[in-house]
Amino acid sequence: MTAGADNSASAGPSDAMSRALRAFPLFVMAAVTAIELALADRKYGIFTGGFGQSRAVDSAADLAWFFSGYFVAQALIGLAGWWLATRLARSRPAWAVCFLFALINGALFLAILAAQYQLASFFSDAVGFALLKQLGGGSLADALLFGLSEIGMALLALAVLALAAFVLWRAARRVFPADMPAARPSRGRWLVIAAALFAGLSWTANRSGTDAPFGLARMLGWSAANGALNTLSDVDRDGYGLFAVQHDAAPLDDTRHPLALDIPGNGVDEDGYGGDLVLVPLSSPQGPQRLAGTRTNLIIVVLESTRGDVLGKRIGGKVVAPNLEALAQTGDVARPVYSHVGFTTESLKSLFSGQLAPRRGDASLFTDLDASGYRIGVFSGQPEDFGDIAATVAMRSAADVFVDAEALREKRAFEFAAKGSLLVDESHLLSAFDAALGGIAWEQPHFLYFNFQSAHFPYFHEGVAPRLVAEPLDRAEISAERAQEVAATYWNAVAHADATLGTLIARLKAQGVWDNTLLLVTGDHGEDLFEGGFLGHGHIINTRQFATLLVANRPGVLPDGPIGLSDIRAIALAALRGKTPEVPTVPPFLHIGSLDAPTAIGLSGPNGALTSLRLDTGLACFVEANRCAPYEDLTGKDRQRADVAIARWGSERWREHSRR
Repeated sequence: MTAGADNSASAGPSDAMSRALRAFPLFVMAAVTAIELALADRKYGIFTGGFGQSRAVDSAADLAWFFSGYFVAQALIGLAGWWLATRLARSRPAWAVCFLFALINGALFLAILAAQYQLASFFSDAVGFALLKQLGGGSLADALLFGLSEIGMALLALAVLALAAFVLWRAARRVFPADMPAARPSRGRWLVIAAALFAGLSWTANRSGTDAPFGLARMLGWSAANGALNTLSDVDRDGYGLFAVQHDAAPLDDTRHPLALDIPGNGVDEDGYGGDLVLVPLSSPQGPQRLAGTRTNLIIVVLESTRGDVLGKRIGGKVVAPNLEALAQTGDVARPVYSHVGFTTESLKSLFSGQLAPRRGDASLFTDLDASGYRIGVFSGQPEDFGDIAATVAMRSAADVFVDAEALREKRAFEFAAKGSLLVDESHLLSAFDAALGGIAWEQPHFLYFNFQSAHFPYFHEGVAPRLVAEPLDRAEISAERAQEVAATYWNAVAHADATLGTLIARLKAQGVWDNTLLLVTGDHGEDLFEGGFLGHGHIINTRQFATLLVANRPGVLPDGPIGLSDIRAIALAALRGKTPEVPTVPPFLHIGSLDAPTAIGLSGPNGALTSLRLDTGLACFVEANRCAPYEDLTGKDRQRADVAIARWGSERWREHSRR
C-alpha cells in the first residue's frame, strides 16, 4: 500500500510535466495567433474596418473563408515549426524540443511581426517624444532620439532576446529531469495533410469573390505559404501563379498574365482586358519654362484631404470654410479636380510637375520659377522628403527657405514620428513664414508653397480649435457607429486649416503683396467619411476620395472642371503670363497603386461621369450611377466606357515604358 502510494506520488509530477510539454506548442501558437489578430485589426481594421481599410472581413462569408484559411495556415506553420524543432533537437529531451519550438514559432514569429508593424519605430518615437517634452529640447534630447533609433532598438531587442533565451535554457536544464526521454522526431504526416488542405483552401478562397483573401494577405502564415504556392505554380516564370486573386489565366505563356504590358498592334491581348491595345492621344508634358518681364508672386496652398464639396458645406449651421468661399466668390473655381492616385506623395508630384509619373530631373514649377528669378519658400506640415516628393520636383534644391515637418519634428502633433506620420500644426508654419519672409519688402517675385495637414486622419490634435463641434473625437473614439461625429470632426479640422488660410491672406495684405499675388488653393485628394462604410482615401475610385477643387483669388484664370492635379502647373504658368487658361485636351485618368501595376483604374468623363475598373477582381463600376458589374458581362455603352479607360491606361503605361 505504502509502496503503491510512493510510486503514484513519484509518477504524478512527471505525468503533469509531460502533459504540460504536450500542451506547450498549442499555447505558443495560441499566443502568437492572438497577438497577430489583435495587431492586424488595430492597424488595418481587418474585422472592424476603419481608416484605409476598403475590404473589411465583416460578412458571414468573409469570416468563414478568413478563419478557415487562417487557422489552417497557422496549423501548417505550427506543424512545420515542430517538425524542424524535433530534427534540430534530435536525441535531446522533450523540453529542448519545446524550447526550440518557442524560439522558432514564438520569438521569431513575433520578431517578424514587430518588423512588419514597425513596432520598433513606434516605441522609439513615442519614448523619444515623451523625453523631448520632459527635457524641453536641446542637444541632449537629440542625442536621446538618435540613441532610440530603429536600428538601436532592434539591436537592443536582439540582445535582450538572446539573453532571455540563455537564461531560460539554463533554468530549464535545472527544472526538467536529466533522464527525461528524448523526443521522437516528427514524421511529418500531419504536415503533409495540412499542406494539402491549405493548397485546397488557397485555390478556392482566392476565387471565392469575398474580401477574405485581402485580409488573409495581411497575415504572416497565410502570405508566406500562399506566396510559396504561387512561386511553385508559376510554371512560365512570369511572376504569376495559380494561387492568388490575380491568378495566371495562361500558365504556360509568359507573355500573357495579369498586368502584362499590352503591346499595341501585335494582335495579342497580353493583360486580358480590352483586347489588343490601340493607343489613344495623350497630353504632352511641358518642358522647362522661364518667365520674363513683370512677374507676379505665386502662392500655392494645399489643404490635406479636403473634399471638393467643401464649398457650401455647413455643420450645425456654421460655414466650414468661410475664407475659401470668399476667395471663390471674388476669384475663380474649378471642380472637380481629380487626384490621379488618391494619395499625397504622388498627388504632389503630379501637381508640381504636370505629369502622372514624373522622374527626378523632369521640369516642375520649382525649376521653372527658380530659373525665372523667383525667391522660393516651402512651409509644409508634412515631411516633403517622404515618398521622394522633394527630390522628384526639385523642391528642396530650388527652395531658398525650406521648412517642413521634419525640420519642425519637435513640434509634431503626435508621438509616433515615422516619416509618414509626422504632422505639424499650421500655426507653426505661419510662425516660420513670419520669421523668414514676413514684415519685409519683397524685392523679387516669390513662389511659396504651404501644406496644411490638420484634415489628415485622425482629424484632431491639441492645436485644432473646436470651431464647428464642441468636442471633436479622439482617434480611439473613431468608428463607423459614430460616422456623423467623425464627419463633424473632419470638417472641424478643415475649418481649422481654412482659418489659417484666412490668417495668411491677412498677412499678405498687411505686407502689401496681395495685389501682386496669384493664390491657388487646392487639395491633394478627398476623403471618404464612412459613406459606403469606408474611412480614408486612395482605396476606392469615387469622387469623395479622389476629387478636390481648385480656387484662385483672381477671376478668369481657371478652366472648367473636370481637370486633374497634373493640369495645375500649366494653369499656373498661363495665369502668371496673363494668358487665358487652356482647357485640358484629355480627361483626368485615375489609378490605385502604381501606374505600371495598379489594382484599379478610372477615367473621368463629362457631366460627372466616372468609370472605374478593378484589375484584381474584374469589377467595373459606373460611379455616378452607383452601378457595378463584372467586366466580362459588360455590353454596349458600358463595355465601351470600360474599354476607353483600359485604352487610356495602356497608352499612359506604354509611354512610360517607352521612356525607359
